[in-house]
Amino acid sequence: MLKELSQMAEKSSFISPDLYTKYEVKRGLRDITGKGVLTGLTEIGEVHSYIICDNEMIPEPGRLFYRGIDVSDLTKGFMEENRNGFEETVYLLLFGNLPSKDKLDEFQNLLSDFRSLPRSFVRDMILKAPSKDVMNMLARSVLALYSYDDNADDISIENVLRQSLGLIAQFPLLAVYSYQAINHYYGNKSLIIHSPRKDYSTAENILHLLRPDSSFTPLEAKILDLSLVLHAEHGGGNNSTFTTHVVSSAGTDTYSSVAAALSSLKGPRHGGANIKVVQMFDDLKANVKDWTDHDQIKSYLKSLLDKEAFDKTGLIYGMGHAVYSISDPRAEILKAQCRQLAIDKGLENEFELYKNVEMLAQEVIQEERKIYKGVSANVDFYSGFIYRMLNLPEELLTPIFAISRIAGWSAHRIEELVNKGKIIRPAYKSISKRCNYVKLENRK
Repeated sequence: MLKELSQMAEKSSFISPDLYTKYEVKRGLRDITGKGVLTGLTEIGEVHSYIICDNEMIPEPGRLFYRGIDVSDLTKGFMEENRNGFEETVYLLLFGNLPSKDKLDEFQNLLSDFRSLPRSFVRDMILKAPSKDVMNMLARSVLALYSYDDNADDISIENVLRQSLGLIAQFPLLAVYSYQAINHYYGNKSLIIHSPRKDYSTAENILHLLRPDSSFTPLEAKILDLSLVLHAEHGGGNNSTFTTHVVSSAGTDTYSSVAAALSSLKGPRHGGANIKVVQMFDDLKANVKDWTDHDQIKSYLKSLLDKEAFDKTGLIYGMGHAVYSISDPRAEILKAQCRQLAIDKGLENEFELYKNVEMLAQEVIQEERKIYKGVSANVDFYSGFIYRMLNLPEELLTPIFAISRIAGWSAHRIEELVNKGKIIRPAYKSISKRCNYVKLENRK
């Protein structure tokens, strides 16, 4: 019966793609050129990928700005000074400017003070009845924290900021502890729970919490920190951040808002994409004998587009972006550091394979597909490889994205609440035919 009902549900839900064109519906809130439909204003993040000249959209190399600061300059600044950058990035996104050294020290200490969970929370909410997915456990844990907050429904800015800072600090614990529980109960592995260290940064604590011996190299922590910075914000239009705006506009509590954003990020079209890149490369390495042979690589890439290889979706994961066309600045920054880590790990050959796939995928897509804009590697292309070299389990790749993006979500939630906009409610046009009610006894 369920199969029959599902077929009925599918049939009754189908809408002809032609009707979207007929009624000029912007599917995905994007027009045919890829330009997003303007739904709001923000001062937090800006994604720049084109200029308008003579009423034409001309693609440019991608740039990303946090509070008006080019992320390339931001990352270059703290990396040249050989220090962590994620905490100052959180400060920048939340408060609109870069902190002085004293302010940054105070803020880092404040985050450290928040980096703990309620008594017995790990035992009662994480170790008991764990699910098989870290993102689901993360969302469940966030919703559970509502019960431990005496002012959970207070949406004053001071209270929301307190809640946001708490979640930013707690996310590494929630994610890693959830993974450890899954690894123990479903993987039959040892259960190891480390306490966070106040003297460690967010990136250092992730590695410390995750690894049984808590050891990591400065280079590993540096590159993980960089990845967190590059994933922290991406404008108001990305799916999870827009979800944050939509849910916050309804006046709901912080925990519900963040859980909704997590649900969005879990999707393979959003935060789950880097896992797909790693899995695709595993399949490529199993099917391409000579990693230096461009013809073999192109043949495999064509089979991906023809839905004959890997997951048969017709996608080359890690290539293309809804906004960027010529280049994704985050991918460009990660690529340089990825090479350094690959040399350190003795994986130069695999890095060269990634470079070749990046180059050849652009050629194959241009040859095989009709596209209205250029295509380039996105941030997921190299981040998945970096996480693999850091020995991060696949189950944690999207949660680490969440550990980073909670900074942007928090800033956008506060921005939505401060400006007291209307509840976000776009229009949907009904195309169903009118029909009369039929009494039960007369129905077939």
